[in-house]
Amino acid sequence: MTLPSLAGAEWLRAPAVAAIFALLDRDGEEARIAGGAVRNALMGVPVTEVDFATTATPDVVEKRAAAAGVRSVPTGRDHGTVTLVSHGRAFEVTTLREDIETDGRRAVVRFGRSWEHDARRRDFTINALFVSADGTVHDPVGGYPDIVARHVRFIGDADRRILEDRLRILRFFRFHAQLERGALDRAGLGACIRARNGVRELSAERIGQEMRKLVVAPAAPATLEIMQDAGILPVVLAGVGYLARFRKLAEAEAAVGVEPVFARRLVALGCRIEEDVERLALRMRLSNPERSRMSAALAAAAAVRLDLNERETRAAIYRFGSEAFRDGLLLAAARSGPDSRVQRLHEFPDRWTVPVFPIRGSHVTALGITPGPAVGALLNALEAWWIEQDFQPDSEALKVRLKQAVEAAHRR
Repeated sequence: MTLPSLAGAEWLRAPAVAAIFALLDRDGEEARIAGGAVRNALMGVPVTEVDFATTATPDVVEKRAAAAGVRSVPTGRDHGTVTLVSHGRAFEVTTLREDIETDGRRAVVRFGRSWEHDARRRDFTINALFVSADGTVHDPVGGYPDIVARHVRFIGDADRRILEDRLRILRFFRFHAQLERGALDRAGLGACIRARNGVRELSAERIGQEMRKLVVAPAAPATLEIMQDAGILPVVLAGVGYLARFRKLAEAEAAVGVEPVFARRLVALGCRIEEDVERLALRMRLSNPERSRMSAALAAAAAVRLDLNERETRAAIYRFGSEAFRDGLLLAAARSGPDSRVQRLHEFPDRWTVPVFPIRGSHVTALGITPGPAVGALLNALEAWWIEQDFQPDSEALKVRLKQAVEAAHRR
């Protein structure tokens, strides 16, 4: 199969990229862009990250950068990686290498000068292509036909590739889900099944990194079902996966026209109660904002119904906020299936501005109530009445209502 040229690609001709080539691709050393950037470009997918491979050792990379006034950061120097900052952009530059030994989580490497040897230590054929500064594409392991076929295939022996790094199990499924179409590689699936317990050895951070990408991928529902049947998903989640609800959520998102969100999808996949959120937060080392959004979505899903009238909808949006309301609505739709009411309810926050409750604790204490629990109780009761009245009473009406409540409390 004839390899295309990327000579006309704008991202390849960008000044920042050209500066790295000018620094490294000379005086007996060679540099090429490797991996994901080449894969995405050949697939017609936007190129967001550009990583370089080079025959130059880290010492040479750093010396050349210093001489050219380019900032270098030794982000992974022991493994041959130096980050160079060009025109405000950061680029990882990694010396060609070969693995000497691995334990399934990290590798001992030695530097080399063979592009084919470097390609063969990578995970999948689609990730082992290179491109030179002039746009020439190099394909040492036959990855381009797999890119055309949208086929994720391990390089060489799949069992050995996984033994080198257990994370490749999750990456196998993640890339399959992202490519959206193409048959799943049977040899790769078999190797993943045989090594599935190795997922338990991975750090929470690495599991989370892959799952953030997998669950929002175009073919996530079908891919997760394969992982469930293979006995891999329960190991990843350390619990049960709710695949039917996940698929219906994806369908509801598509029907409404919203992009998938990791936190919302993870709730659909693995959460019934708040304890599930906490379990997955630990399992994947989720950030506080991710955990908070999952908890809010789960709470909203328990309260939001598809038959809410406008008054009830306003109350729900006020209670949960627009984001959690919409997450909860889509999760509720995932319980019931396709429903024309979802679109109208999802658009409701755009048509209504959430009001601000105008009464504060100072209004209560000004009426003679001692600061403490009684102030909060009066405010909560007053706010509940205001919501019940569909937010219609203004501040003056609320103050009158508050005064009446305080007088009643004094009489008791």
